[in-house]
Amino acid sequence: MNSIESNEENYPQSGTTHENANIAYTQTRIEVANDQLLKQNRLISILQPGIWLESYRMLRTRCLQAFDANNWQTLAITSTSSNTGNSLTAANLAICIAMELNRTALLVDANFKNPAINSLFGFKAEAGLSDYLLHDTEISSLMINPGIPRLVILPAGKPMVNSTEMLHSPKMLKLVSELKNRYPSRIIIFDMPPILSQDDALAFSPYVDSVLLVVDEGNTKTEDLKRVMALLKDVQVLGTVFNKSTDKKIKYNI
Repeated sequence: MNSIESNEENYPQSGTTHENANIAYTQTRIEVANDQLLKQNRLISILQPGIWLESYRMLRTRCLQAFDANNWQTLAITSTSSNTGNSLTAANLAICIAMELNRTALLVDANFKNPAINSLFGFKAEAGLSDYLLHDTEISSLMINPGIPRLVILPAGKPMVNSTEMLHSPKMLKLVSELKNRYPSRIIIFDMPPILSQDDALAFSPYVDSVLLVVDEGNTKTEDLKRVMALLKDVQVLGTVFNKSTDKKIKYNI
């Protein structure tokens, strides 16, 4: 099998891992996101300061502190149920991490039944992670840069009937390992489906360093949250994010 991301990103030569990560994309497809669409979809931008940006910056800082302390690189973001906002949380956290000059972020859409990342950024994704898992498509040909420096997106691709089995396969484990080892300064965020509606997130959770749970402050039921925490009892749960909060900020417990 070919190298996982041969020449996908050109990094400047440096003596340390976390120097200023200015990157020139050589194979990654570039699809510059429309600023108006990003605003409409509630994606943050450094050019549009506000409460949401500061909230996600704080969330990013807390996450990165935990990651650095534990030598982590991978994070799965899930929720108890649909329409909770975990895709939006995953996208905004990835953007915020990419704003760090010494980091890069890879946002992986692993919700094969209801992918949302490509719609949030406004690009078409006819191929993605499923094409790698099912057909050995070269990962570098599937990556997309949305015009945001230091951020790369791996779309979900075509739906898979056996998504749970493929996400728990040795091939997926190998991919996660290679993505981590190739770029040590990269944080990899997996946007997962709700954990109570299908098995994908639970099956995949052993392959990541930690899991972040998004909670709809007004609608998530206490019993559902308890069920999820019981399912994740053997998994490193980084914390919870309270989305749609009444004071217009995101809240978190990390």
